[in-house]
Amino acid sequence: MRLLSIVGNSFGCSASGERLVSAARDGDLQEAKALLDYNPRLARYSTFGVRNSPLHYSAAQGHHEIVSLLLESGVDINLRNYRGQTALMQACQYGHWEVVQTLVVFGANVHRVDYLNGGTALHLAALNGHTRCIRLLLADYIPSIPNIWNLLRNRSGNEESISEFDESALCQAINKPADGGITALHMASLNGHVESVQLLLDLGASVSVLTVEDGSTIDLIGAGSTALHYAACGGNAQCCQILMARGASLTAENANGWSPLMVARSWHRTWLEEILSIELGGQPQILPSPYLSLPLMSIVKIARECGWRTSESLPTCQDPCVVCLERKCTVAAEGCDHEFCTRCALYLCSTNCTSIIAKGPPGSIACPLCRHGIVLFVKLPGTRTVRKDFSRTSLSLPFCTCSSEELESSSLATPFCKPDLRCSRIFPLGSSFRSLSFQRFPSMKINSSLCMGAPEIRHSLVPCNVNRNLRNQLTRCSRSGLRRSASEGRRSWLSALNHYVTTGSGC
Repeated sequence: MRLLSIVGNSFGCSASGERLVSAARDGDLQEAKALLDYNPRLARYSTFGVRNSPLHYSAAQGHHEIVSLLLESGVDINLRNYRGQTALMQACQYGHWEVVQTLVVFGANVHRVDYLNGGTALHLAALNGHTRCIRLLLADYIPSIPNIWNLLRNRSGNEESISEFDESALCQAINKPADGGITALHMASLNGHVESVQLLLDLGASVSVLTVEDGSTIDLIGAGSTALHYAACGGNAQCCQILMARGASLTAENANGWSPLMVARSWHRTWLEEILSIELGGQPQILPSPYLSLPLMSIVKIARECGWRTSESLPTCQDPCVVCLERKCTVAAEGCDHEFCTRCALYLCSTNCTSIIAKGPPGSIACPLCRHGIVLFVKLPGTRTVRKDFSRTSLSLPFCTCSSEELESSSLATPFCKPDLRCSRIFPLGSSFRSLSFQRFPSMKINSSLCMGAPEIRHSLVPCNVNRNLRNQLTRCSRSGLRRSASEGRRSWLSALNHYVTTGSGC
C-alpha cells in the first residue's frame, strides 16, 4: 500500500482517471462534469509517478471553473504531488489569480511548504512576480480598516491602534523563510519584480532578514545576505531604491564580507555602483502600492459564508447587480451604500491596481458608480448564509448496512411482493473502523405465497438445528428445482422448506 501511495493510484480506474486528467488540463468543463457524475471518487485520482491530481492540472492551467467543480466534488484541497506542492502552489507559480482566489475562498492552506526547498505558495508567487496572487494569499491578515497602511508603516506608534489586527501573525506569514532563510522579499528582489517588492514591503516584509547557511541550498551570494544583497545581484535599480527608501542598509555585510555594492561589482552590475554608493538623504516620499486592497478581507469572509458562485434567477421587479446585471445583490459598500453581488465585489477587490483614490484612504477601491473609496463591504440583511461542508471523497468503497421495516398486512395485497430493503451508506469517519456502528439485521417471517424464489441454494443457509431428514429432503428438492425454470410453476427451495415444516411431507 505504501508503494501505491508513492506512485499514485493509477491502477484500477486509470482509463476514467486519465480522461478526467485530460479534461482538467484542457479545460473541458462538460467532460469533467460527466466523469464526476459517473464516479465522484475520480477527483482523487493521481497520475503515475508525479502524483498530480486533476486539481493540480486544472490549477496549473488556470481553469478556475474546473477547480471549483473538483472542490465541490469533495477532493482534498491541500492534496500534494510528489514534490509536495499543492494546487495553490502551482496556481501561484503560473500566476492564475482567479484559481488562487477560488482556492483561498474555499479555505486552502497558504502555509504548506514543499519537499524540495521548503517554499510556500507566497515564495512561488514572489519568485515569478505575480502580485495579485500575493495580495490574495495575505487577504486574511489585512483588516478592512481605513488607516491600516499608516499602521503598517509606523509600527512603533499607538499600540491601541495596532492591536486591531494580529500583527505578529502577519509578520510571521510574510517573513516565513524557506531553506537557507530565503524569504519572499529575497526572491522578488533577486528577480527584479518591482510591484511585488513594493507590495510586500507595504504589507510588513522586513528588509533586515538575513539568509542562513543550512547546507541545503547553493547560495552564490553568501549567507547573512539581506534583500538588498539579492537586489544588487539581480541588477534592478528600482528595487534597490525602494529597499533603500524602506531602511535597507548599504553597509551590511554578509558571511563573505560583501556589502551590496561589492555584490553588484562581483556580478558586473556596473549601473548600480552610483546608487549603492550614496545614502539617501532626508525622508524619501513613499507612495503606497497600487495593489493594496483594503476591502478584500471583508468580501472574502462574506464569500465564504454566503457563497459567491450562485446564479439565482431574479424576479423582474427586483434590481440586479449594477455590474453584471444577472445576480442578486448581496453586499453593500460602506459609505456610499451601493449594492453589488458577492462575485462582482470580489472581482473588483482582486483586480484593483490603483493606489490613489480621490475620496478615500490609500488602498480603498473606487466604487464603479460614484468613485467613492470603498474600505469595507457589509452583508445585506436579506442575504442567506450558505455553509457547504464538502465531505472528503474516500478512495475506499462505501460500507452498506441493510435494514428493513416490518411489513404491514395492508401492504401485502399482491400475491408477489418482495420485502422493502433499503441500503444506507456509512462512510468511514476516520482512519479506524471502530467508530462504525452496525445494526443487527431484523428478523422477518416470510410466507411461502409471497416468495419469488431464489436462483441458487447453499447448504449453509439451512439452520443447523434442523434434523438430518429435513436437510436431505431439502437438498433433493433444491437439486431438482435447479433443473426447472421458474415459468414451469415449480416451487423454490424456500417454498419446499416451508411446506415440509408445516405438513411433514416431501416434494
